[in-house]
Amino acid sequence: MTLSRTEVLSLLTKHGLAPRRSFGQNFVVDANTVRKITRLANICETDFVLEIGAGLGSLTLALAETGAQIVAVEIDNGLVEVLRETTSSLANVEVIHADALQLDWRPLLAKSQHWQVVANLPYNVATPIIAEILDRVAQVSHLLVMVQREVAERLVASVGSPAYGAVSVKINYWATAQIIADVPASVFYPQPRVESALVDIHRRSEPGVSGVVASELFALVRAGFSKRRKMLRRALNGIATPENFATAQVAPEARAEELDLQAWGRLCRAINGSKNYH
Repeated sequence: MTLSRTEVLSLLTKHGLAPRRSFGQNFVVDANTVRKITRLANICETDFVLEIGAGLGSLTLALAETGAQIVAVEIDNGLVEVLRETTSSLANVEVIHADALQLDWRPLLAKSQHWQVVANLPYNVATPIIAEILDRVAQVSHLLVMVQREVAERLVASVGSPAYGAVSVKINYWATAQIIADVPASVFYPQPRVESALVDIHRRSEPGVSGVVASELFALVRAGFSKRRKMLRRALNGIATPENFATAQVAPEARAEELDLQAWGRLCRAINGSKNYH
């Protein structure tokens, strides 16, 4: 049970709604795609699943078929009413009308300590939502998310690749990530101008580097990548000293994109160690 292109268009017309570009709305209108996502997520009836940007419920209905407990979050006032109507007969679906970037997750996820996120994330907020969940929602151990191909490449990028940036380092700190499928634009309404991809993200049992405070590491990484064309000694001027670079065994002439997670960790430890010493 899911929604076809005809049914999606009919629901929008019936309720006087249209996709909102401000919310990055592109609805999946292909049954094979939502079933593939559900299959790849490997969900069973004992699981707890969080869907963000549930829209009209195409993916929600496919997820509900597994018997898992589904919490579907939708920000749009009009869509959330249709979503409630679409899922009204399903006892294992709870619809939440909220902005995922403003939510207090603790009461929402109190039913279990182990959640999965399975979602067609709104294009304009995909990266901050993933970062927010990894930073603050430890109950989520696995994410299978559909995002723009360009975003997917940044999430999984390794050091030295063109897509490698601050978000790549953050993902690698918290998790392992890989692109597991491409998604053509033709499965969406309206059809976007870009291709999409499914990214599989598994939270690590321990962060990818030790001996650092996550927020301090990420602030350092952001500072480095904010001036990615500059050598780190200039990009981090006033933050890292020549002694810090030497202690961390990081070349001050390197650029941010040349440092892997371990090197960023060493540099962060060196900077904090010199602060504590003084």
